[in-house]
Amino acid sequence: MDSARSERTSPSPVYLPEGDQQRLKILVAGPLGIGKTTAIRTLSEIPTLHTDEVMTDAAASADDLTLDGLRGKTTTTVAIDFGRLTVPQAKVVLYLYGTPGQRRFLPLWEDIADGAIGALVLADTRRLDQSFEVMDLVEERGLDYAVAVNTFPTSPGYSLETLRSKLDLDERTPLVTCDVREKNSTLDALIVLTAHLIARAGDEPS
Repeated sequence: MDSARSERTSPSPVYLPEGDQQRLKILVAGPLGIGKTTAIRTLSEIPTLHTDEVMTDAAASADDLTLDGLRGKTTTTVAIDFGRLTVPQAKVVLYLYGTPGQRRFLPLWEDIADGAIGALVLADTRRLDQSFEVMDLVEERGLDYAVAVNTFPTSPGYSLETLRSKLDLDERTPLVTCDVREKNSTLDALIVLTAHLIARAGDEPS
């Protein structure tokens, strides 16, 4: 399969800084067409790797492309999206892996999830029900996660309290809204996830 690199100009530095850094793997998960590729492209300090393929008639019959937000979609991620973000103050390097949103890619999803410390699950208020399958996959893997509701222009708005109820989220699971096209907004969601992972690690028995 062909892979594509982002045409976005990447800021310097492209190479990892000298010295020791802690390297952490984070999943960016969610259903088809939710913005995973865009989120990773927005956050990454390096040219991003994508494995998008043109959707065939067989894929169209498996995925309902008549849903809001999917009309006109012609490609889908069939393996991974990949990007990298360095946090020099904390001496941490985050490796961001976008995963296919369809359960038929489960074996691949499990391979990608291996070694991850947590997941940022993207959701869309136009089709919240499609997020349950993804959250189930993350929970089955035993990963802690945060949910970021991507604010598409045509998505209806709800309070966070209403969204938490509709998504049936545990009260400890962070829930935020973001626009994955905007770096600061997407970075804020990632910071919320990272703080949650640190807190959860502190809760674990030593």
